[in-house]
Amino acid sequence: MSVTDTSTMKNEDDAEQRDLMDFEEKTVLCGKRLGSKEQLVKHMTDHTEEKPFTCPQCGKGLTYKCHLEDHMRIHTGERPYKCVQCGKSFARNSVLKNHMKIHTGEKPYACVQCGKSFTRQNFLKNHMTIHTGEKPFACFQCGKCFTYKSVLKNHMRIHTGERPYKCVQCGKSFTHGRNLDAHMRIHTGEKPYACVQCGKSFTYKSQVEAHMRIHTGERPYTCVQCGKSFTQKATLTNHMVTHTDVKPFTCVQCGRSFKYKRHLEKHMRLHAKERS
Repeated sequence: MSVTDTSTMKNEDDAEQRDLMDFEEKTVLCGKRLGSKEQLVKHMTDHTEEKPFTCPQCGKGLTYKCHLEDHMRIHTGERPYKCVQCGKSFARNSVLKNHMKIHTGEKPYACVQCGKSFTRQNFLKNHMTIHTGEKPFACFQCGKCFTYKSVLKNHMRIHTGERPYKCVQCGKSFTHGRNLDAHMRIHTGEKPYACVQCGKSFTYKSQVEAHMRIHTGERPYTCVQCGKSFTQKATLTNHMVTHTDVKPFTCVQCGRSFKYKRHLEKHMRLHAKERS
């Protein structure tokens, strides 16, 4: 072996050693151990603001190429990952894996305080705030704090007036998707909530809950002034005006005010007769 070859090998060994030292030095940043330099390079973007992969349709920047590929399915509507049990499809394999736990009953993430288990780690993390009382998400407009980021996002629509969920049949808009789902039953006539005792069906869950009190005799809404109880909160609200002089329902034609809406409606019929 020549002196030149020996020198070259030594230089390569020195370079490899420097790379190794540099690799070990960078893993100190968070303590995570990676199997190769390539994995480290990819991992280091977690510690920077760098987002080198840009969506050509909306301009959003992503940290990893695989994230861009997942993101592009929002635009294409592609859902290549299909559940073999129920046929539901997903845009990401990780979401399919989480979904499969519904069928298997697997809940590997358990709360150490109450023992309740969850299918996903982030669900457990959100649950833990019940025990800690933590509300880390604050509204910058009114200061109200929330346990979950999603609840804050929904709350912000009070300030912005945003109603992103629109009924395709009548055009009415809603702040929450669940409100739109409930509204659609007006058009479909669907009544999915049935009374287990008499079989009567209702459009909304709150309606069947109120109805059940007819059978149970429960009256959870009690007047603090006279002690009278009611099956529905709305009925208690109407009752409370009997203890005040408030007359919130005013006739737009003559200005006369009434304690109850039904009294105003009866009064309005008098005006209608006068015009006829």
